[in-house]
Order: sequence, then structure tokens, then C-alpha cells
Amino acid sequence: MLSFDDEITPSIAPAIRMGAMNSATSMLSSTSTATQTASTGTGRVRVEDKRIINSRADVNQLVPFKYKWAWEKYLAACANHWMPQEVNMSADIALWKNPNGLTEDERRLVKRNLGFFTTADSLAANNIALGTYRHITNPECRQFLLRQAFEEAIHTHAYQYIVESLGLDEGEVFNAYHEIQSIRDKDEFLIPFIETLTDPDFKTGTPEADQKLLRSLIVFACIMEGLFFYVGFVQILALGRQNKMTGAAEQYQYILRDESMHLNFGVDVINQIKLENPHLWTPEFRAEIQGLFQKAVDLEYRYAEDTMPRGVLGLNSGMFKEYLRFIANRRCQQIGIDVLFQGATNPFPWMAEMIDLKKEKNFFETRVTEYQSGGALSWD
Repeated sequence: MLSFDDEITPSIAPAIRMGAMNSATSMLSSTSTATQTASTGTGRVRVEDKRIINSRADVNQLVPFKYKWAWEKYLAACANHWMPQEVNMSADIALWKNPNGLTEDERRLVKRNLGFFTTADSLAANNIALGTYRHITNPECRQFLLRQAFEEAIHTHAYQYIVESLGLDEGEVFNAYHEIQSIRDKDEFLIPFIETLTDPDFKTGTPEADQKLLRSLIVFACIMEGLFFYVGFVQILALGRQNKMTGAAEQYQYILRDESMHLNFGVDVINQIKLENPHLWTPEFRAEIQGLFQKAVDLEYRYAEDTMPRGVLGLNSGMFKEYLRFIANRRCQQIGIDVLFQGATNPFPWMAEMIDLKKEKNFFETRVTEYQSGGALSWD
């Protein structure tokens, strides 16, 4: 059972509600910017004008491409399409219903895991739709962001589908980000950076503002999607490797593959901004980013301890500490920052299999041909 001993902190909810209230203003701002660009432009769009931020080219004109890598990633994401209802949850339901099917520690892990993810991908979608999309001024990059936002919606749908299929207490799971300390701490770390981008009054164009954008993009891609998600992925996929919760594990496998593509796209965007704006990449800025990575590793390690206090599935929090250090080093290297944890190694090399498998090759072999909602599946 989830513990609600912690006092409820209302700080997250107002931030999210404020983002929703500002959504119309944000969208109007984006629309007016695009319209203004189109109306004031002279002549045909030139490739060299299609900068990733602070572009003067018409954002409505997709071609000619400046960043072919962005278009190729968009096509790859479309080819990887899936829907939660394609996955049969019958085996998971039977296992969850069986009093001896899972240990209490395994049940705690599943519910805490869902408690984080049910809201995390909604935060990600809001960050894209209400923030990042407005400030990335290259149309082929925006095309990927539209696809990414849709995939975040699919992920939120997947977690809801698992919760519904297992008959979990929806109020308990979906409010965990308010009521479970280790989850709330991660979200409260992220919220300020999301608020930067979703603030309708925030605009790029100055070194200070452009650094704020770059900082938030790094936190979103490399820390939220590239680090905070990975303990959760390992836990559920480890269950699947032991032939437990195979339906949920299959969906997490597809989500992991999506998020790996999101991460790689985000890294490319970050590095492109650095390339075009080298004045932003100061030693002081890099040191600040290293500090954010260090804090994120500490938060995620505390989350790992909370979700598996006694160890489970042959895993323990010490293994996750090493894994987090390895992942943090990898993210630092991807954006050109010195590694934080010398000699860190990967204790879960099998995770690479989950990312590399093609969509048609299902590791857990639970896919069905007809859609079937969790609520329609029989517990009898």
C-alpha cells in the first residue's frame, strides 16, 4: 500500500493549474509569432535562416530542411507507433489477483512506479505543448515535438490502462505525486524549469533568456527523460524478465524505446543550440549543469531506496546508485560536460536489448491482434 504519512504539499498543483490557465495565452503567443514571421518575411525561405532558436524564417514553411536529422527522427518515431490496447493484460490481472502471485515488496514497487509515471508524462506533454514548442523556431524540429507530445499522451494512456486493468485505487496512484515524498521531491525539482518555458511572458533573444531555455531543455531531456525515468524502466522490465507483469513490461518496453528517441532528439537540439550560440556555453553554466545532475542523481537514488527498501527481483538500491552514476556520466558526455563519477559501470547491460529490439519483435510476446480495454478484461 502507498503510504500517505507525509503531509500533502500543495506547491505542485498550483504550478500545474497555472500552466493550464496560461495555455490559451501561450498558444496565442505562438500563433501571433508565427503569423508575424510569415507576414514580415521577404522572399523565399533560405535554409541558413532556419535557426533552431530566434529564427527569422517563416515557421510555417517546413522545407527546405536545415536539420535533416530532425526530420529523420520524426519519421523514425512515426514508424514506431503503438497503442496500449494492443497489449493483452490478462496474465497481469491473474497474477495481481493471486494473493501469492507477487510479494508485498513487488506490489509496492509496481504501485510506486505507476505513482510516478502516471503524472510524469503529463508534465512532459505540457512542457512540450505549452513551452518548448513556442521557443524552438525551426519547423522540422517542431514537427518532431508534435509527434513527441502525442507519444507522451500515449504513455499516460498506457499507465492509466495498467491501473485500470489491475483494478488499482486510481485516487491513490494518481495522487502519489502529491503524497509520496520521494515522488514529490522529483517533481518539485522539475517544476521550476517547466515553469520557465510555459510562462507566457518568457521570450528568448537575450543571452540570459537563451541560457534559461538551454538550461530547461537540458533538465527536461537529459535529467527528466534521460535519468529520472530509468530506475522505473529497469524495475518493471526486470519483473518482465522473470515472467511477471509481462503486459505492463511490454508497454514499458515500448515507452522506453520512445523515450530513448526523445532523449536523442533533445540531445541533438541542445548541441545544435550550443553550436549556433557558443557564447551561452560558459564555464559557469557548465558547472551549474553539473550541479543539477548531481542533485538529480541524489533524488533518484532516494526514490530507488523508497520503492525497494529491502531489495527485490535480485536488485537493490546500491545497484541503482551505480546505474544512476553511469547514466549521469553518459548524459554529461552527450552534451559535452565532464563526467561526474569516474569509473562508474552499468550493472544492467540487458537494458540495451530492450531499446534495440524492433517493434515487431516483442520481448515478452504478449501482443494481441484486437484491442481490448482493461475494464473489459475479466477477473474470473
